[in-house]
Amino acid sequence: MKNDIHPTNYRLVAFKDMSNEDVFITKSTVETKENIEIEGVEYPLVKLEISRTSHPYYTGKSKLVDTAGRIDKFKNKYKKFKKD
Repeated sequence: MKNDIHPTNYRLVAFKDMSNEDVFITKSTVETKENIEIEGVEYPLVKLEISRTSHPYYTGKSKLVDTAGRIDKFKNKYKKFKKD
């Protein structure tokens, strides 16, 4: 194996979902400016807008988007500008 090709800052990092305050810890090389203390241990902190605990796909709270209705509305609205 080659020497010195792996990152040196591979460590435990806390990821915090800001929408529901869920925190999970995993290994990463991401650079952070903030830290968080969890159970007496300080970890680098990465703030997330959405994660597995708040994403609609994983939580089952997905919103149904009526794309067919939107397309029909668009076509009707701009029908008068159609060139023949």
